Amino acid sequence: MKREVLLPVFPLRIISLVPSQTELLFELGLGERVVGITKFCIHPREWFDSKPRVGGTKCIDFEKIAALKPDLIIGNKEENTKEDIAALEKDYSVWMSDIYMFEDALEMIFEVSRFTNFQEKGIEILKAISKAKDAFTQPIDLKKVVYFIWNDPYMVVGKNTFIDDMLYHAGYVNVVMADRYLELKVEELKALEPEVILLSSEPYPFKKKHVDELKKHLPEVEIKIVDGEMFSWYGSKLTKAFPYFASLF
Repeated sequence: MKREVLLPVFPLRIISLVPSQTELLFELGLGERVVGITKFCIHPREWFDSKPRVGGTKCIDFEKIAALKPDLIIGNKEENTKEDIAALEKDYSVWMSDIYMFEDALEMIFEVSRFTNFQEKGIEILKAISKAKDAFTQPIDLKKVVYFIWNDPYMVVGKNTFIDDMLYHAGYVNVVMADRYLELKVEELKALEPEVILLSSEPYPFKKKHVDELKKHLPEVEIKIVDGEMFSWYGSKLTKAFPYFASLF
C-alpha cells in the first residue's frame, strides 16, 4: 500500500481482521493483547467463544472497533476491502499483509512476530513449517487439478492466488489458467481435462452429494473433498498443511 506503519511501542491492544492471522497471534502467545477478532476467526475455539467480534472480514463494525480502542489493527489485502481499510487507517495504525505465495506467508509470520515482540516464537513456528515441508516428498508427476470453492454457480481457483501456489507445493498443477477466482460451467470444466477435482470444505461446505453430482459429468476423474484451511490459511496452520498433503496421496 506504499505507506509506513509507525508503532512507538509494541502493541498491547490488537484487533485481527483475518482468521488465519488470528490463529497465528494465538500460537505466538499474544493472549489478552488481542482484544478483537472477526466472526470468521474460528480458531482457536477459546478465542472465538470469548473475544469480542468486530463483524466480518468484509463487513466491519466500526463502532465496536472504536469501543475496543486498538493500538494496532491487522488485515489482509484480499480478505478486507480497500474502503474499510482506508477508513480505519484514518484513526488507527493498520498493518496489511499481501500473500500470493508460500514464501509470502513465511515473511508475514516473521514480520508479525517481530512487531509484536514474539520473534523467538515466530522463528520456532517457521522452523516447524520448514521441517514439515522437508518431510513431505512432492510427487514427481504433478496431477492436473481443478480446485472448487463454491457451488451454484461453480467457482474455482485460478492463477495469482495463494491456493494456486499451495496446490503446486501439494503435488498438483492447476489447469485453470485465468487469474484469481472465476465461474466455471461443466462443459468448460470438461475441456480442461483435469485428473483430479478437489472440493474445498470452505468457504462453501461441499458434501458427498456434490461429489456424486460431478461424477455424473466426469466419471473418470478423481473427485474428493479436502480441508480448505490446509490450502488457504497462511499462518501457523502451515505446520499442519504438509502432513495433510501427504495423506492425500
